[in-house]
Amino acid sequence: MANPASLCAAVTGASAIADEFSGPHGPRPRRTLSRRNVFLYGTLILVAVYYLLPLYVMVVTSLKGMPEIRLGNIFSPPVEITFEPWVKAWAQACTGLNCDGLSRGFWNSVQITVPSVIASIAIASVNGYALANWRFKSAEVFFTILIVGAFIPYQVMIYPIVIILREIGLYGSLWGLVIVHSIFGMPILTLLFRNYFASVPEELFKAARVDGAGFWAIYFKIMLPMALPIFVVAIILQVTGIWNDFLFGVVYTRPDTYPMTVQLNNIVNSVQGVKEYNVNMAATILTGLVPLIVYFVSGKLFVRGIAAGAVKG
Repeated sequence: MANPASLCAAVTGASAIADEFSGPHGPRPRRTLSRRNVFLYGTLILVAVYYLLPLYVMVVTSLKGMPEIRLGNIFSPPVEITFEPWVKAWAQACTGLNCDGLSRGFWNSVQITVPSVIASIAIASVNGYALANWRFKSAEVFFTILIVGAFIPYQVMIYPIVIILREIGLYGSLWGLVIVHSIFGMPILTLLFRNYFASVPEELFKAARVDGAGFWAIYFKIMLPMALPIFVVAIILQVTGIWNDFLFGVVYTRPDTYPMTVQLNNIVNSVQGVKEYNVNMAATILTGLVPLIVYFVSGKLFVRGIAAGAVKG
């Protein structure tokens, strides 16, 4: 029979070993100021400064008067802040005979962007849903044609579209440009929605079919509530692409229906009078505010939607 004293010593030793291994273990945490972290964050800071420096110059220049700009120090903050360049860029800058600034172009861009975004996303979401869940004859051929269409250069299609819009009486109108943007946004949006809906568990679709739900019932009651992230991605892509478009705007519209980007180009490249750099900078910032606000408001959903839409192909 074992000695009680030796048994007690063995239990005590085992308990000590267990306590030793039950504590924290693994690699030591890295130091905050390690060489790797200094290099990483230093690089990120330099890249951020590189991209933010032009924006800083634009902002400070737009808040200066012309006498201060003529001094030549573009990086110095304004000695006396003035918002007169912003007012002039919005409502008083001249392009030819028109002296209403960017305001007319802004409302034209709104009238172009809103219906284009709604129409293209509505149609593309239904296309993607049908391609992902409702297999029909020649579905793969249809999808291939859409993908090929996404990579056709816009310049190849400019003249044929001019002829088509002229024949249907929409050339030079805002609605003609709405149709153009809706069509050209269709391929890439259909691809995004198709990939997203393909990542949704197939059991949900099958269960709805068993319960007797049809095409539109499944789309509105099951797919749409789950597709908020990919809709945000589509909205951001379309808003930024349509709002920043210059080529289609200058080709398919007339001076009274020019979008904001064309108005900006005309203001910046105007050769009448003195070159007002503060007005040009203010006009550039005003033109880019809408897509920037849209992106910053919904940036997290944009990343979620892109990640979800890339799960299946």
